[in-house]
Amino acid sequence: MASLEQKLQELLQESVEDLGCEFWGIECQRSGKYLTVRLYIDKEGGVTVEDCADVSRQVSALLDVEDPISDKYNLEVSSPGLDRALFTLEQYQRYIGEDIAVHLRIPVLERRKWQGKLEKIENDMLTIIVDGQEQVLVFGNIQKANIIPKF
Repeated sequence: MASLEQKLQELLQESVEDLGCEFWGIECQRSGKYLTVRLYIDKEGGVTVEDCADVSRQVSALLDVEDPISDKYNLEVSSPGLDRALFTLEQYQRYIGEDIAVHLRIPVLERRKWQGKLEKIENDMLTIIVDGQEQVLVFGNIQKANIIPKF
């Protein structure tokens, strides 16, 4: 899926940005015989329903013309929300000092799930504080990561 997600980002990012939104990330998940393409957008001051509708119309038209997805799919466009997923090192950089939840592809110390305060980023290494201890994780080993919202 990663290559499809990269291909879609390359295809769609400029169109999303032309509409005044930030292309936050994209996820493709199979559910039965359909593929769900979930596009996250962000915007200074927050994303409105109209923003999502505008991006959805633009992206749908582009996907119809370019036809990069061979399967049947459903397109969803939304804001990243309070528990926003993190997709790039630049996004992680914005949230240094925040609590994050990380799910790894390959276990580290026999654990795939980690939760802690994002302390620093050096090259492609993230340091999080877990139970008072530093834990260094490789960005390329992260399958999914989310901000843990504070209420």
